[in-house]
Formats: sequence, C-alpha cells, structure tokens
Amino acid sequence: MATQITRQPLVGITLDSEPAGGWSKFPWYALRQNYTAAVIEAGGLPVLLPHEAAQAEAYLERIDALMITGGAFDVDPALFGDSHRHETVHTKDARTAFEAAVTRGALERDMPVLGICGGQQLLNVVLGGSLIQHIPDEVEAALAHEQPNPRDEAGHDVALTGDSLLRDICRAEVLPVNSAHHQAVKAPGRGLRVNAVAPDGVIEGIEAPDYRFCLGVQWHPEFAITPSDRAIFRAFVAAAA
Repeated sequence: MATQITRQPLVGITLDSEPAGGWSKFPWYALRQNYTAAVIEAGGLPVLLPHEAAQAEAYLERIDALMITGGAFDVDPALFGDSHRHETVHTKDARTAFEAAVTRGALERDMPVLGICGGQQLLNVVLGGSLIQHIPDEVEAALAHEQPNPRDEAGHDVALTGDSLLRDICRAEVLPVNSAHHQAVKAPGRGLRVNAVAPDGVIEGIEAPDYRFCLGVQWHPEFAITPSDRAIFRAFVAAAA
C-alpha cells in the first residue's frame, strides 16, 4: 500500500537584521531557533524571508502563511500619523518596509497571518491602527512589560475576551504570558478587535474576523510556557493546510 504524503504548509517567517559588528563584521540576519521549532512542531515547514521589499510578491506566491516576528526595534511613528517621536524609539526602516509590504500582500490573498510582539504592532499599523510609543509614559500604574525575569517564564497574566478566535484556540479565560515590549497597540486598525488585555489595560491581543486567520499576540508564544502557546501555532499552521 502506498504511503500517503501530507504536504507541510510553507510558513514564511520574517527575520531581524543587524548592522556590521557583534556576530559578524558584515550586516547579518538573525532569528531565535524557537520560532522555527514552534512551526515545525505544529506541522509546518519554516522558510526565512530576507528584507527584500521588491520580492514580497514573489515570496507570497510560494508560501502558505506568514509569521511576523518581534525584535528590539520600533515602527516609525510617522507610519501611524504621529508627528511626535519618543526618545526611546529605535527603528529598522528596511525591515519595516519589507514587513509592511509582505503583510499587505498576505492580507490581500487572505493568507493566514500571525504577528508576534512587534509583529502584532506592525499588523495593527498596516491595518491603519496606532501605537503607544512608550508604555511607562502613557499607561498609569503600568506593569513591567519588559519583564526582569527570563523570557521562558511568565511576566504577568492576560485576560482573554469572550467570543474570539484566540479564546477558542486557547480554551482559557486567563493566560500567564511572557512580556518583552515597551510599545503596544493604542487604537486598533480596520476590522481588528481586541481579544486579550493585561491587568493594566494594555492590549495584548488582536484579531481580524473578516480574514481566514489574522491574529496578533503581544507575548512570545514560541517559548511555549503554556499549552495555549503551542495551540496558537497549531491553529495557525492548520489554517494554512
């Protein structure tokens, strides 16, 4: 009897980038291994996407789903109509230009999209939303969203809203999550609804019900600190199958 071959969905994952110095004397890309490991564990085949905005369409013709990762940088406030730029804001313009282009293309194709941490923020801006530029300056009695303990441990809880894709996936009302960000969604973009909130009111999750699968989470589920984190990746990959 012939063995049935099940095709693994091809999941495009955005990279971080750094200038010359540190790991290499020349500019280099970077990605933590747990991003790709989480996709493989969920049944997908990860493919890494260099920051070539002119090639966004070519990438999209080949991949089945898009994951926008996080990183130690910020989206340019000018992209969401803010003329003020907080002193802590650090941008990576080539990365943002590529991620915006590939995200728009993925949404136009109704391709599954998962935004993680800064990826959630990018997704929100692409859909016309705005960002809090520095949580400690804009949120009263803010939690330590840049947690002092390791990222593979929880930093705080989030409450999941009822009747949402995220809650259906996680099957929980409250989740412990890790936290590594100083910015957050301020006004949700077109068609986006809030699906998770921290105790201090900071938006921790968004989704767009009009798409097949369009989800953003402010934490890093690739660290798999709860079963719900793994469930997010399984649902994402399954939507691309």
